[in-house]
Amino acid sequence: MYERSRFKIALLAAATGALVLTAGCAGKGNKNKDTAYVARDVDTLYAAAQDRLNKGQTKAAAALFDEVERQHPYSPWARRAQLMSAFSYYAARDYNKAIQSAQRFLSIHPGNKDAPYAYYLIAISYYEQISDVTRDQKTTEQAKQALTDVMRRYPNSPYAADAKVKIDLVNDHLAGKEMTIGRSYENSGKWLAATLRFRNVVDNFQTTSHTPEALYRLVEGYLSLGIPSEAQKAAAVLEHNYPDSKWYERAYRLMSRHAPKNVAAA
Repeated sequence: MYERSRFKIALLAAATGALVLTAGCAGKGNKNKDTAYVARDVDTLYAAAQDRLNKGQTKAAAALFDEVERQHPYSPWARRAQLMSAFSYYAARDYNKAIQSAQRFLSIHPGNKDAPYAYYLIAISYYEQISDVTRDQKTTEQAKQALTDVMRRYPNSPYAADAKVKIDLVNDHLAGKEMTIGRSYENSGKWLAATLRFRNVVDNFQTTSHTPEALYRLVEGYLSLGIPSEAQKAAAVLEHNYPDSKWYERAYRLMSRHAPKNVAAA
C-alpha cells in the first residue's frame, strides 16, 4: 500500500479546514458521549462531530457528520457535513465509505466550489488501496481513472500537480504488473504470451522505469520465437534510447550470439 505523503495530507487538511464553521463554541465543554441517534440541534451536532475529529476519533466523527445530514438534510450544514464525513472516513482508513460519501456529495452538488476536493479525496482513497504487483490491479486502475479525472476537470487546482505525480507512480505500478506476468510466461516457455505483455509495457507505459527491461525481454522473446528481424528492431530501440543501460549490453550480447547477421545489418 502506498504511504500517505506529507503534501497530500497538507492538501486534505487545508481543504478540510476551510469547511469548518465557526459555531464550534457550542461544543466547548461538552462532555456528553456521542449521541448519534438522539435528536439534537444542528449547531451542537456539527460541533460535536468536529470535536471528535479534532481528537482523532475519526469513526465517531464520521458517524456524527452523517447524523447532521440525516437529522438536518435541508440545512447548509448538511452539505458541509457530507464532505467532512468523507474526510473522517478517509482519516479512519475506511476508504470505501470515504469514496461513497464523496461520490454522494458530487451527485447532489456537482458544481459546488468544493467539488475538486471531493474528486481528489476519491482519487486518494483509491490510491492508498493499491496493492503489490502480485495481486489483482483493479483498484490501481480505479486510482488511475480517478486521478485522471482530477487533472482533466481541475487542471489549475492545487490537486492537479499531485495527481500527475501519482499517475506516473500508478503507471509504473501497472507496468510492473505486466512485467511480472511476462516474466512468469517467459519462465514457462510461453514466449508469445510473454512478448505480448512486454509489448504492452513498451507501447502503453513507455515513460516508466520498466521500459528498458521490457525491450530486452522482447529481444529474448522474438529470438525464441524465431523472428530475429523483430528482435533486431527491439534492440535498436533499446540502443537508441538506453545505450548505457545494462539491458542494452545484454541485448547486444544476445543478438551477437544468436542473430549475428542481424547485428551486422544494423
